[in-house]
Amino acid sequence: MSKTTFSDKEIKILQKNPNVQRVSSLAITYSDDFFKNKFMNEYLVGKLPRQIFEENGFDIDIIGMKRIETSAYRWKRAYEKDGLIGLSDTRKTASGRPLERKLSQAEIIERQDARIKLLEGQVELLKKLEMTERRLLNAGQNLETSKVFQLIYETIEQNQFKQMTKYFCKRLGVSRSGYYSFLKATDSRFEREQRDLETKEIILKAFNRRGYKKGSRSIKMILKNEFDINLSRKKIQRIMNKYKIVCPHRKSNPYKKIAKATKEHQVVSNKLNREFKQGVPGKVLLTDITYLPYNGKHMAYLSAIKDASTNELLAYHVSDRITLDIATKTIDKLMKNKKTSLDSKAFIHSDQGSHYTSQRYQKLLKKHGLGQSMSRRGNCWDNAPMESFFGHLKDEVDYQSCKTLEELKVKINHYMVYYNNYRYQWNLEKMTPIQYRNHLLAS
Repeated sequence: MSKTTFSDKEIKILQKNPNVQRVSSLAITYSDDFFKNKFMNEYLVGKLPRQIFEENGFDIDIIGMKRIETSAYRWKRAYEKDGLIGLSDTRKTASGRPLERKLSQAEIIERQDARIKLLEGQVELLKKLEMTERRLLNAGQNLETSKVFQLIYETIEQNQFKQMTKYFCKRLGVSRSGYYSFLKATDSRFEREQRDLETKEIILKAFNRRGYKKGSRSIKMILKNEFDINLSRKKIQRIMNKYKIVCPHRKSNPYKKIAKATKEHQVVSNKLNREFKQGVPGKVLLTDITYLPYNGKHMAYLSAIKDASTNELLAYHVSDRITLDIATKTIDKLMKNKKTSLDSKAFIHSDQGSHYTSQRYQKLLKKHGLGQSMSRRGNCWDNAPMESFFGHLKDEVDYQSCKTLEELKVKINHYMVYYNNYRYQWNLEKMTPIQYRNHLLAS
């Protein structure tokens, strides 16, 4: 019996608790059938006595920790000695001497039923622990250590397990001291996560700038040039990987087929030899034709001329036919472009497609004083910058959703303006093609 006494007010509070059988100023009797059985069930799977009392509606300040510890010790000893029968309150019937009379049949059945209920409760709790442990082991496979720590913490909190941290850490192969360090660092992790979310929003502004998705290099240049924000590429890549911000990747074009030159067509030598960056705007002009399928079953074709030194698109033509006119009209647009100033030694470099080997096309170049160069047969690397441009265009322009050829032309026009004026490029000293052209002319 504890020396602490209960006041009348405290007695009234305790009497309202369904787990209390009776209470006086000096003593309290708990329910044998429910509370003591439940206490042992939960105590045996790791809960602390104080937690069990609190969860069952007892005010610790009224009961007192000494009374709780004494009761827990007494019930544990009694249960270990006599099982469920040992939990029965014998203070009214026992006089300190062993009970000599035999139990009646009804008493034996009643006590056995109670023992069965207690064992069933223990089995259910053990099943719950076993299922929880199995889920932990399955979920913890191939996870980062921090994720395993988070998994252990959530499991313990959700199931109100106590004194199970060491066991779970051992089962999942992580350090218990590391787990507690993980819990202590919760605030700093939260702050770091908030900073990453803020950086993510900044990156998304550049990622979706002008409607075209970009990679880490383009994002870095846009943030520097247009937002005056300096982020390292490693940080940009880390945030993009963390939040699944995916830059489009070029895929091989299954429709890419270069027409074979006929005997009547003349192939010229490769005078460029992959010397694309000659530092002279308007000298090395690359050209090619690509396929643009749209609206499910329709096909359009894009012919373009690109300045190899500045990456600027000088002329282009979109058509629904791949006749020779698509190449010649592109040359006509090049010569009519007043913003373009060609070098006196300017020449057009292309593949050996039938458009470029035709006599009509070659005569047109001579008429305008343009030289001609061709890639080696079947060697796409000889015209790699042009192939690269078409790849970027197909990644960044949603041309397949266009319903009409006119709609497709509008999208291509918008992209050409964006590419020349707003798309910063790493290899152009982080300038746009127009800026880099002016830079070369001024130097």
